[in-house]
Amino acid sequence: MNIKKGDNVYILSGKDRGKTSKVVKVLPKSLGVVVEGVNIHVRHMRPRKAGERGQKLSIAAPIHTSNVMLVCASCKKPARTRNVRKNDSVARVCVKCGAVADSISVTTS
Repeated sequence: MNIKKGDNVYILSGKDRGKTSKVVKVLPKSLGVVVEGVNIHVRHMRPRKAGERGQKLSIAAPIHTSNVMLVCASCKKPARTRNVRKNDSVARVCVKCGAVADSISVTTS
């Protein structure tokens, strides 16, 4: 997956299309991401104890990773990323401007 927790992403499709927000959680098995303030669903909770009232909770539901695009920190535009390997590290590089988003050191045994 090319999206990580803390990344700023642009929403490509859905009811929140065009918004830019931060990734809160990444779900790699289902290829989903939970984005802050996007794809909000209302969950109706029944009262658990006697005398307690029911409530409506607003919960951010996951979005498939194909419906979001990483926003480059330097050019401030949604862009694809390319993985570039250099001296035991892998870096995510913006395709549009060539800026490095982040790098991870990889040790090979």
